[in-house]
Amino acid sequence: MKKTHIDIIDPIHDFVRVYDSELKIIDTPIFQRLRRIRQLSSAHLIYPGAQHTRFEHSLGVMHIASMAGHALYEKGLISVDDIQNLRFAGLLHDIGHGPFSHIFEELLQKKRHSHEDIGKEIILKTKIGDLISKNGYDKRFITKMAFGDSKFQFLNEIISGALSADIMDYLLRDGHFTGAEHAKIDHNRLTFSLDVYKNKLALDKSALVNFETMMISRYQMFKAVYFHKTVRAGEVMLLESMNLAEEELELTSMNLDDYLKLSDEVILSKLLSLPEHNSKLKTAKKIATDYQNRNLFKPVFELALTGTTITKKRMRDIREELSKSSKVDINEIFVDSSNTSSIPLSPSKKESKSIILLEVDNNKTKAKEIQISNIQLVSVMSGFMKILRVYTPAKNRKKVEMAAKSILGDLK
Repeated sequence: MKKTHIDIIDPIHDFVRVYDSELKIIDTPIFQRLRRIRQLSSAHLIYPGAQHTRFEHSLGVMHIASMAGHALYEKGLISVDDIQNLRFAGLLHDIGHGPFSHIFEELLQKKRHSHEDIGKEIILKTKIGDLISKNGYDKRFITKMAFGDSKFQFLNEIISGALSADIMDYLLRDGHFTGAEHAKIDHNRLTFSLDVYKNKLALDKSALVNFETMMISRYQMFKAVYFHKTVRAGEVMLLESMNLAEEELELTSMNLDDYLKLSDEVILSKLLSLPEHNSKLKTAKKIATDYQNRNLFKPVFELALTGTTITKKRMRDIREELSKSSKVDINEIFVDSSNTSSIPLSPSKKESKSIILLEVDNNKTKAKEIQISNIQLVSVMSGFMKILRVYTPAKNRKKVEMAAKSILGDLK
């Protein structure tokens, strides 16, 4: 009998089963590109083990989405075809990511694009969509589900949101490869406890403690890994180098075929090979060289913000003030504002406000929607994590540090 699947060994899930229809997608050059895009951009410069990529994360999301699908199927809530749709959506949810993941996203935003926009185009207009259709599935529906646009909200929420396969896999995977001890979550208990109430994803009340643990783990991973001051130093350098070289390399104006040729190493190679026609390109090349050699910018000031919102204009103003006060060239001072919602975003890209808990009492199922911000252990994290930092090359450290303390010391 012909074998219809393979089992891929995975350090997080032990084995990830992949069926023929999925393997054909995985084996395309478009999907293989994800092997060359690190999941955590510059984190490997601080956590040497963080070499994992969008490729294995995508397999992991497909695996957990499939687990969630089977849990709902056993409760009579979805069909076998829905499980396969979830698997495709999980596999392809990151297919549009550019080099260095979310760093390249900041460049795309200048053209009002995102990796989700590119992901939709990839599924609908390339061989990947053709392979989905050839196997009898609706590539348009899968595209909507992968990026939170389907009419079935609970299916969208399995792919992205506070109870999603995405968050469960990236926390487990990032924690494993960085060595951070914060990302300890029970994804098996969470997926087996999923349910549906009025088209929304719900959770058995008994698994609330596991949800709390996941929210706390995510918060701690942002503080310890994703927003680590030296991780951000590398990302600030990459972004500055790409911004300076954007016009020369046409990074935001290329067509889909050219975009799909990009990877972390391709972009870094392009930056290191820049012609030195002008000061912008010289600086871009110098920053990229320093990045490659781990001669990173130094953080000279850091402040966790509570109520203050730092606009891009305000960041430019701060940069000018620091330059004037320290007498350091403005092009050697960098103001970085790292921020994210303490609670994961919903598929609509808004902060998840509530969670539906289900409880069986006297053979009757009772539903209760509670505000996530009211969950005792999570309430202290409610809001946005915002950190303002100032970076500069090592030679300017003392001058810029003194100016930053003087100018920014009263911010809250």
